[in-house]
Amino acid sequence: MKIVSFKKKPLLIFGLVCFLAGVLLTIYGPVLLSLLRKGTGLSLGAAASSSQKSNDADSPVPPKVNNQANVVLPAKSEDQANANEEQKRAWEHEEELLRDVQNILKKDPVVLKSDIEKDKQAHVEVEKKKEEESKLEKVIEPVHSEGGQAGEGVPSDQQTKERQDFVRNMMKHAWGGYKQYGWGANEVRPVSKKGHSAGIFGSGNSGATIIDAIDTLYIMGLSKEYEEAREWIALSFNFNPTGDVSVFETNIRFIGGLLSIYALTGDKLFRVKAEDVARKVLPAFNTNTGIPKSLINLKTMNTKNYPWAAGGSSILSEFGTLQLELDYLSHVSGDPVFREKVDKINKHIRSIKTDTNMYTNYLNPNTGKWGSAHYSVGGLGDSFYEYLLKGWLLHSQTDTDQREMYDAAASAIKEKLVQKKENLVYVAEMRGNRLTHKMDHLACFVGGMFALGGYYNVHQNKGSTAVDKAKNEEFIKLGADVTNTCHESYTRTATKIGPDSFHFEGNNLATPTKANEKQYLLRPEVVESYFVLWRTTHDPKYREWGWEAAQAIERHCKKEAGYSGIRDVTNVNTGVDDVQQSFFLAETLKYLYLLFSDDSLIPLDHWVFNTEAHPIPILPS
Repeated sequence: MKIVSFKKKPLLIFGLVCFLAGVLLTIYGPVLLSLLRKGTGLSLGAAASSSQKSNDADSPVPPKVNNQANVVLPAKSEDQANANEEQKRAWEHEEELLRDVQNILKKDPVVLKSDIEKDKQAHVEVEKKKEEESKLEKVIEPVHSEGGQAGEGVPSDQQTKERQDFVRNMMKHAWGGYKQYGWGANEVRPVSKKGHSAGIFGSGNSGATIIDAIDTLYIMGLSKEYEEAREWIALSFNFNPTGDVSVFETNIRFIGGLLSIYALTGDKLFRVKAEDVARKVLPAFNTNTGIPKSLINLKTMNTKNYPWAAGGSSILSEFGTLQLELDYLSHVSGDPVFREKVDKINKHIRSIKTDTNMYTNYLNPNTGKWGSAHYSVGGLGDSFYEYLLKGWLLHSQTDTDQREMYDAAASAIKEKLVQKKENLVYVAEMRGNRLTHKMDHLACFVGGMFALGGYYNVHQNKGSTAVDKAKNEEFIKLGADVTNTCHESYTRTATKIGPDSFHFEGNNLATPTKANEKQYLLRPEVVESYFVLWRTTHDPKYREWGWEAAQAIERHCKKEAGYSGIRDVTNVNTGVDDVQQSFFLAETLKYLYLLFSDDSLIPLDHWVFNTEAHPIPILPS
């Protein structure tokens, strides 16, 4: 073979290029020609047709036709066009970015920094709004409650309906003052128009009034106000107060309030919040006996009792007022830890049961022994006895231990503490073996308690499961007699509102003797007994008594920004304490409203009220 010399190589390359160009022109010439003519608007006519026919036999994929240009394109030209279009868009986007960068670089650095901060803040606001919207989403769970529908229970007669509306308007006024001047704080000062917080709540804004009042708002059908409360709980409630908080008050107001509105609505938000609060106070139960201490600091987790409480003892009404809330929380959360805490308390109390069948107001949580012999159904002892009865009702009357403890305790109270002076029946206090002939306003709940136990036949023949009909009727009457005495403590004052304490000594008949006993702190216990006696007897006098109380409270306690406690119920020109207690909305107004409602609203055979008047549904047996 002859080798081509280096000098002749360029000529050979040129020849090859020309040959390849000819081949490509022969194959793609018609297509190139059509593309050139597209720009001039000419039709390719026969040339395109000829090209199509020549390719039909070799190409299994039919060509695609561009109708606008009358051009027949190769099968893959559309994909190529799409790719070109994407590339074009990418170039345009890059050009836009370059222009943006050029515009940014032209700005003053101070303006540029401001713009960046604005964009950053706008992004934060958008993300915050998304987070808030997610918190406000409603997940409804089945709770199987009956008789808790919002706005139900409207009475059939006009007079009672007007009285119900009157109480609803009281609630709107109390809520409006709190919302305007104390929103987020635990309570409001309705005269000085600012937020307020008692020491039991620690330091900080935990919204006690919002959580205490929300079930009342719902029951009354105040939907706008209810939604305001729910939104605050969803977005702002985070139970982290500083300092010492009361385990008892946290349980009955916060845990009880959240569980009650959960039971009424099925809204998962409230169950989750209640469980979160309950877990935070569990360290208070870490004692030798399981009897919780009164106070807990959520920052340090230190727990302690009040130094004045019989050498640092736990208080009967506090550690004995946990069952309704914690039992129900275990039921709806599926976590037995809460019920276990209560079971341990009850087991210990049964193990040190007293010979008198009554229980002193103090117990040492470390030694497990009772403290000084002070017996009372007023402050320090009251709701312990209430929860013996209501724990039995909560469990569909199946907890025989609590039924027997209540039966024995109620009988002992009747025998040892119930007294009568002239025609007034009252429940005294006892220190050692010595009686103190006075009652607290707090003790006036006992009339309703006695009547409720008798109504549900809690009392049985000794050594038998047979109902003791005579004894149950006797306790219903006793409840009515005590409630009548508490009513007298109201009617015998100038304001027609009852004092904080009243005596039965010397010339005193249901009247206060000391200055600090003359105050009224918006307490609910008297109207609570009116409500229970109305539901169990339907004697119309209880509605009349409740109406008298509502009018007196409106007359003497209403201020521009809510309702205030007063200093002296014996003086119509009395001063005020300038505090709207959260329990006024949770208890006093709720019981008054239910007093003027049909019995189908929160029926007693489906619900039990915790000691803060938060209804908890009776559990299935």
